[in-house]
Amino acid sequence: MKLLKKLFLGVALFLTTLIVLAYAFNVDYLIKAVRTIYIKGHQTAYLEDYKEFDNGTISKSDVAQPWAIHKNYNTIKATPALEQLHKQIGTVAFLIIKNDSIWHESYYDGFDKNSKSNSFSMAKSIVSASLGKAIMEGKIKGLDQLVSDFFPEFKEGKAAKMTVGDLSSMASGLNWDEAYYSPFSITTRAYFTDDLSKVILGLKGVDEPGQKYKYLSGNTQLLAMVIEKATGESLPNYVSKNFWKPMGAENDALWQTDKKDGIVKAFCCIAGDARDFARFGKLYKQYGKWNGKQLLDSTFIAKSITPRFKASPEYGYGWWLSDYKGKKIFYMRGHLGQYVIVIPEDELIIVRLGNEKGLQTNKSPHSDDFFVYIDETYKMLAQ
Repeated sequence: MKLLKKLFLGVALFLTTLIVLAYAFNVDYLIKAVRTIYIKGHQTAYLEDYKEFDNGTISKSDVAQPWAIHKNYNTIKATPALEQLHKQIGTVAFLIIKNDSIWHESYYDGFDKNSKSNSFSMAKSIVSASLGKAIMEGKIKGLDQLVSDFFPEFKEGKAAKMTVGDLSSMASGLNWDEAYYSPFSITTRAYFTDDLSKVILGLKGVDEPGQKYKYLSGNTQLLAMVIEKATGESLPNYVSKNFWKPMGAENDALWQTDKKDGIVKAFCCIAGDARDFARFGKLYKQYGKWNGKQLLDSTFIAKSITPRFKASPEYGYGWWLSDYKGKKIFYMRGHLGQYVIVIPEDELIIVRLGNEKGLQTNKSPHSDDFFVYIDETYKMLAQ
């Protein structure tokens, strides 16, 4: 009994010491990281981690607009190669939408059409759409408006020239470490901190903005803070009012916040379902028009799905780009292989949500699974 008591006191002392050291070295966010992620056996954020955090709500439409179901719905099974990949990297949802009708739909691991999972960086495309809406409403002057007009913290140095367009196109020049698996990176700090504004407003300009592409999640977070300041609305409410509801979303979505009633983690973390995420693919495929109403300006969308920098043809404004096999493709992409892939010339939208992504090499900015989803989809359609 005495031994157990000593062991308990020893463990308690050790944990107390770790907590004290975490605060002393300004890494107290790691306490939340351990509690929500690491102690559950994960090395990074995961699909259903929204259950461990506070969330804001993106309210669904009062009048749902279910996707049309194709006359050949699920008559063609996934190819063996596709099915093998689904099992290998833990796909939970896979949709093929042809001519705005669901042609194929598969769910795995207990997920279904209403199941929520983490969008991760697909949220960046939604934040960029919100920028387009704020410009359309005249609440932001345009892509060239300075960030310092909203946050004077960026009036000095290289950041003084930084625009909202630079944030959306990943050309801010800010100091940010895009490392998802390191517990000490600023990306990890941003994910677990309860004062995200402080983290973002502490960033500095280290390169000239607007000169070249460099993917930084902090850009999108700062952009979201600009949008909220310009519109006077929380981003979940703004997205609900301008997109989720007009597009007939069938389910509420949840957007992780840094604390209760705090700001959203805008660089990631919308917990939604595959069918509702796909609506943004359709909106952009239709150049902003939905049921005859122009929700987004068509010229903004055209710019968004065109490379800003010749040296970086893989990115526009909040959207990933590819010309695979001569087809113009744009897509939403998130950590661990979340995709809404749009191939306009064939009236095709492919959605994949899951636990892991395929290999990504230095030879291509697109990971291997991205190409497999496209190739195998066309093989299925050919049948």
